[in-house]
Amino acid sequence: MNKLYKSFSCGVLLSACLLNAARAQDESTAPAAPEDWAVHGQFTNVTQKHARFNSPYQGQNSLDANGRTEETSDITLYAGLRLSPSTELWIDPEIDQGFGLSNTVGMAGFPSGEAYKIGADAPYFRVPRVFIRQVIALGTEQQKVDADANQLGGTKASDNLTITVGKFSVADIFDTNSYAHDPRGDFFNWSVIDAGAFDYAADAWGYTYGAAAEWTQGSRTWRAGVFQLSSRPNGKITRVDFAAFMLVAEAEQRYQWRQRDGKVKLLAFANRAPMARYDDAIALANAGGGVPAIPDVALVRKRAWRPGATFNWEQQVADGVGLFARASANDGAKEAYEFTEINRSLSAGVAVKGARWGRPDDTLGMAGVANALSSDARAYFERGGIGILIGDGALSYGAEKIAEAYYSAQLMKDVSLAFDFQQAVNPAYNRARGPVQIYALRLHAQF
Repeated sequence: MNKLYKSFSCGVLLSACLLNAARAQDESTAPAAPEDWAVHGQFTNVTQKHARFNSPYQGQNSLDANGRTEETSDITLYAGLRLSPSTELWIDPEIDQGFGLSNTVGMAGFPSGEAYKIGADAPYFRVPRVFIRQVIALGTEQQKVDADANQLGGTKASDNLTITVGKFSVADIFDTNSYAHDPRGDFFNWSVIDAGAFDYAADAWGYTYGAAAEWTQGSRTWRAGVFQLSSRPNGKITRVDFAAFMLVAEAEQRYQWRQRDGKVKLLAFANRAPMARYDDAIALANAGGGVPAIPDVALVRKRAWRPGATFNWEQQVADGVGLFARASANDGAKEAYEFTEINRSLSAGVAVKGARWGRPDDTLGMAGVANALSSDARAYFERGGIGILIGDGALSYGAEKIAEAYYSAQLMKDVSLAFDFQQAVNPAYNRARGPVQIYALRLHAQF
């Protein structure tokens, strides 16, 4: 409780500072459009705990069956500069602190998108984004661009070619969804905010070097990109080196259904890097002739392709009410490379704004997700294999099923407090462990 109180008190103090800055900005003379420069900021603290749960055994990558409470905090500045009428430069310095539950292992659909694969008790500094965005007009019709983090206010051509180059997140551009994509503002679970089987290029914090092009023409947008993978699965990315890389492409169709906005996106990706086949790891473990050893993917890695695909849908069905769904699958013969051990995933949910009960800036969200392993991955983990996020030492296989609900309450302008609950059945695909109840409190402020 003392840890929770300190984290929450610090967050309230910082939120007040951000709010004062936002008020000062509102009271000043509004900048002429288009913006030549901008500075935005955010603070997020998430405190998350899970109760004790049934566990006859646990292994190296197991969620702690005795229950845990952990917290994460991050403070980000978004500094943007217009280099030319159509070119923006953004730099996002950030300070992070904290840990995910059980050091961010124990569930394939991990319960906090604010938790990274690397944690620390003391705050530490990093720069997750440094990128240039170039917008090339393909028509004369203009549309308004609202001022926001990583986006200078002004106008741009409705039909355009947008090129982004530098260090940023693949998920900044690909697999986005209006109702489920932001752990600082909506759902928490990794396999709800992203397509679970989208094994996208990223370092331990979710960022990498790359380039993306987006061609928007009318109601359609086509996207394509190339991004650097880490040199080994779940490794760090410390310099530009495209020896291992991901290719990704996405097609988006916007439409109206009963005068309500909707979108459908189809995405395909392929990772090229030294990675292991699960059956090769098992074959090597069996080669000794005696008692079979525990298979280890690190011993059998060789250069290969690993493809996958996703489907992403969102639909407004009433004022302030939106539905969403994702489906995804990847090559389950090979190990997960960057994201998590999910070979097939299906998620769906709803988000409702609070105007119906007199709280127009509040949001209620509910979602469900089912994650699954391939037969090759299942055999590897049944033998005691270890992955990026899972590995109980044994496995009584069952699909990992997660239900999540959150309520985000607007406390004041630009400051919100969210309550989140998740229930995970068969965490890490193991019917012998769980179910697990997970509770979270999120304080978020921005300007």
